[in-house]
Amino acid sequence: MAVITISRQAGSGGDEVARRVAELLDYRCFDKAVMAQVARERGIAENEVVDFSEDRYRLHGFVDELLRRSPVVATTAVTATTSTGQEVRLLRPVDEEMAAALVTATIRAIGKRGQVVVVGRGGQAILRDSPGVLHVRIVARLEDRVGQLMESEGLTREAAVGHIGERDRATAAYLRRFHGVDWSDPSLYHLQLNTSLLDGEEAAKVIAAAARELDARAVLRTQPQPPRG
Repeated sequence: MAVITISRQAGSGGDEVARRVAELLDYRCFDKAVMAQVARERGIAENEVVDFSEDRYRLHGFVDELLRRSPVVATTAVTATTSTGQEVRLLRPVDEEMAAALVTATIRAIGKRGQVVVVGRGGQAILRDSPGVLHVRIVARLEDRVGQLMESEGLTREAAVGHIGERDRATAAYLRRFHGVDWSDPSLYHLQLNTSLLDGEEAAKVIAAAARELDARAVLRTQPQPPRG
């Protein structure tokens, strides 16, 4: 079964579309619970799981960029053995580079299983050349994105415009830094859907239909072909 990656502009309704796609296909949405399940299967302690997406990414200041400093984004508990043989629990800081690597490894593992919707986190780059993966980008007109955030978050128009600009820049920087791709590059996606022209339900149905077609083609490729002649 297919894996679907969904990249979305802030305020485009992409998260809601992703949840609806998962419902239509009976897929799971990639989240920390899914990451924990994969960790258990790979013998990794759940307390070492760190989720790090573009939604948590912050643009770096000039000094951080100059010194190439990677801020700590989480801590994980690890077991260590002292010189006397005693086991102790230590907190290990996890910086952005480490966290992004953990997320990348988990998404690659998920990509081999299928039946999951990955929202953000560079999924379109991590699984770019993987078979059976459908890559989608959700966009919308700026005015509609502003209106959506004003309604859902209770923001003023000025605050909504500022939030959208900040998140768009952070998402572009996240994908460029950790995955070396241009977020807006159309060659990364099978589909780009505009929720100013399609409502969320319509967009979800288009994505679900494309995923089913992808699955059908995969099944045909695995079936033995009749001899010629």
